[in-house]
Amino acid sequence: MDYYDVVKSAHGAIGALALLTFWLSGLSRKGGAVHRTSGKVYLLAMTGMLLSGIPMTVAFYTRQHPIAASFLAYLLVITATSVWCSWRAVRDKRDWAAYTGPVYRILVLLNFLSGLGVAYIGLFVTDRMALIFTAFSLIGVVSAVRMRRFARRPPAQPNWWLHQHFGAMIGNGVATHIAFLSIGLPKLLPTLSGPVLQNLAWLGPLTVSVFAGMYLTRKYTPVRKAGA
Repeated sequence: MDYYDVVKSAHGAIGALALLTFWLSGLSRKGGAVHRTSGKVYLLAMTGMLLSGIPMTVAFYTRQHPIAASFLAYLLVITATSVWCSWRAVRDKRDWAAYTGPVYRILVLLNFLSGLGVAYIGLFVTDRMALIFTAFSLIGVVSAVRMRRFARRPPAQPNWWLHQHFGAMIGNGVATHIAFLSIGLPKLLPTLSGPVLQNLAWLGPLTVSVFAGMYLTRKYTPVRKAGA
């Protein structure tokens, strides 16, 4: 077993912890002790996955898989953005300027440039997983545009941080479930592996995240009616 296999195994083990604590935090009472504690453990687990993803990316490059390495590097960028924003939204909920500080603005640039790069790969370089590459490139580009717009002027809503936290946690959830469905589940149930599961593993969580965002916005941050 070489270092890549060791890192990959550690990545999978940390991912299992992330999946468990994601749902524990998501299903517990918001703001309660269980929610806060499991949320902290979850973000630490996600940080561990990001760190273990770096040598995996390098291994892809050194093994002559530049396209896979580029895509994994892009996934690290958008996942790091979600992890950072979900954490800082709560820590800086009374300080919008601190939240949209230098790290936030660097992430805007990284999301935009890496998203364009992955879009180019999906459209013009590779046929394998081209749909997934192209679809996922939109996450970085759209996120960059939204983040840049949010950073231009202070928000009028006092609960802006809650919108940011939910949005970022949904992004974290997408990353967590993609890792499980594309890596963990095929190992548990090898008969399910194949192109159908591959597309479902990547695009399924992305689709569900749209409806999850709509639901959480309605439930926890309802739009106030005029005159209310």
